[in-house]
Amino acid sequence: MCSIFQPMTKAATRAKNIQLVSKPMTSTLLSSGHYMPLLGLGTWQSSPGEVEQAVVSALDAGYRHIDTATLYKNEKEIGNAIQSWLKKGGKREDLFITTKLPHIGNRPSDVDTYVTNSLRNLQVDYLDLYLMHMPFTFKPDLSGEAPAKNLDGTFVLEDTDHIAIWRVRNGEKLVKSGLIRSIGVSNFNGDQLENIIKNAEILPSNLQVELHVALQQPGLQKLCKKYNVTMTAYSPLGSPGAKEHFKNKYGKDDMDFPDILNDSTVTDIAAKLNRTPAQVLLNFLILQNIAVIPKSVNPQRIQENSQIFDFELSADDIEKLRKLDRGQKGRIVNFLFFSGVEKHSEYPFRSEL
Repeated sequence: MCSIFQPMTKAATRAKNIQLVSKPMTSTLLSSGHYMPLLGLGTWQSSPGEVEQAVVSALDAGYRHIDTATLYKNEKEIGNAIQSWLKKGGKREDLFITTKLPHIGNRPSDVDTYVTNSLRNLQVDYLDLYLMHMPFTFKPDLSGEAPAKNLDGTFVLEDTDHIAIWRVRNGEKLVKSGLIRSIGVSNFNGDQLENIIKNAEILPSNLQVELHVALQQPGLQKLCKKYNVTMTAYSPLGSPGAKEHFKNKYGKDDMDFPDILNDSTVTDIAAKLNRTPAQVLLNFLILQNIAVIPKSVNPQRIQENSQIFDFELSADDIEKLRKLDRGQKGRIVNFLFFSGVEKHSEYPFRSEL
């Protein structure tokens, strides 16, 4: 994988099965030739009423990478925050803005519309990274903003042609036009990612997936390194608000998630280093050249989460954190809250059912 990191330290090389680097710089180089900051602000679950101030706080704290999506329904507020920062003297070229094509727009004919809408809402003239948000497709309802449902309450599924969608977004159109600088996918499994790679003119620059100490996905990491695809970890802190979110939005009250922020291994390492558990969890990932997008609307936590580049975990600490991997039992987002999605041929974890 291309990177701008220093050589590995002896301590880092002793950590088994993890390719680490010494104290990381703050960005990684994408295959598109553009740099992506390793720290970004995640905005999933950030309501329109909260997200604008959160982005302002993040930009003031030094964040330059903001991650959003059409499905989050907060692009307009993020755009307002960006404009406020630019008016104070910030430069657009210093920012890295990621957004995503929604599952109700996974058709070649829909891509232009969603890209145009995101550019307008975010009030920018190009996107730094545009991702296919989900590998599966829902039929939109009459509002055009949510999935349609069958009479039994399941979502109306449609077939998905990843390659046809990708080619609309690739070099002959949106990238070469300058509207999008880098393209990638989110929530794709290894087979789906390889299918894109083997049929693409322009290769994916990034794969964004759930990734944290309880779900480390070593196989997917290895595959991404093979093809020079950088990774972004969403829910790098275990998404503490996910359980309430799924309960309120989808009526799911039976989901059991790992509480990695309060895991004794994490808290012990944090206490020893005089760091927060969140800082330890984020540092563990950026040392592997994995970008992180922790979500917060709390200015103090946003500031704390940015202070992850000035310390290095020991080989012993790394090994302890590595052992927290629970595989698929550590997964938080399995998409089964979308009733009926397991019937879709492109459901990302179908082989695990």
